[in-house]
Parts: sequence; C-alpha cells; structure tokens
Amino acid sequence: MNNTLLTINSSPLSQGSKSRKLVESFSREWLRQNPDGRLIERDLTTSRLTHLDEATIGAFFTPEDQRSEEQKQLVTLSDELVSELLQADTIAIGVPMHNFSIPSILKSYIDQIARAGKTFSYSEAGPKGLLTGKKAYVLSATGGDYSKASPAHSMNFIDPYLSTVLGFIGITDVHFVSAINAAKGEEGLITAQNSLKETIAA
Repeated sequence: MNNTLLTINSSPLSQGSKSRKLVESFSREWLRQNPDGRLIERDLTTSRLTHLDEATIGAFFTPEDQRSEEQKQLVTLSDELVSELLQADTIAIGVPMHNFSIPSILKSYIDQIARAGKTFSYSEAGPKGLLTGKKAYVLSATGGDYSKASPAHSMNFIDPYLSTVLGFIGITDVHFVSAINAAKGEEGLITAQNSLKETIAA
C-alpha cells in the first residue's frame, strides 16, 4: 500500500475555501484507508514562493558543487519542494479555478519543481519524467460547471494543463475530482467529497 501522502493547497483563502475543504476530506479518507500512512502538508500561500528570476534560473543550472552561497540559498526552497515530491507516493493538489486556470502561486510552485536533473531529464528521445510510480489527484473547485458534460468544458484549463505538467515529470496516473458550481452553494462540494472513498480505493 502507498504510505506517504503529500497534500498541496493553493487557495489564497484561509477560510471558506472549497478546494481546501476537499483536500481535508481527501486526507481524512486516505488516512482511513492507509492507517499507517504518513502525511506531508504543503500550503503554497505560506511557502515564500516567488516568480522565477534570472539569478534563480542560473542557480538551477549551476552544478551543485560549483554554486555560490547566494545560489545555494536561492535553490533551498526548490530543493525542499522537490524532496517532498520524491518522498510522496500519492499527491493531492487543491486547486481553485482562477480565470479558467490555476492560481498564480501554483504556477510558481510548478516552476520551482520542474527541474532538469531533479524531476525530469533530457535524452536523445526527448525529456523523460523521473517521478514515476506515483499517483496524483487534482482536487479542484470551480465557480460554475466546467465538467466534461458542460458546454463550458473547453474553458477549463486546469485539467489539461496539470495533466500535461504532471505527465512531463513522470506522474501519469492522475485523477480529477471537482467541486463544481462552488459559487452556488455546497452541493458540488458535498458530491465531490462523497466520491472520494471510491476514487481513492480505485
């Protein structure tokens, strides 16, 4: 059985966030099904994440034994985030829809963990993801209905983007659970929460 779960929250709301509630429900159910499991929690809103700049990119591509003290400091958080991913067997990402896509803080996180030599490598056949054998769950909350059955589905850029990014770093077993119509009440959240038992067990 999988024994380490990494949860990642990206909502800027500390209270009332439906994506956070969905992550909480997922964690409880996962721990119920994996009573000996270990939980790692990452809240991106309190993680000092910044946009990539020239100095950080330069530090990423400088060999570890050649980095200056400043460069070592610049990659400290990124190394910590990558380490969490390496430890995890299961990753649950809480994602509120912001303007049809992911929050900017989650994009900053992705820029910190998508690193050549750490989470993917280059070969003659092209990039190869290094985080294989893991399972990911994208737990989203959307103000309206952007599910596959909805006429607005083409406006949902959360699912295709995260599926692509996770696949790029080697995580191809990805499941999507969405609390739809979050702006209209709790029904979509409750429906999504009720689906978690079967989703996790699958």
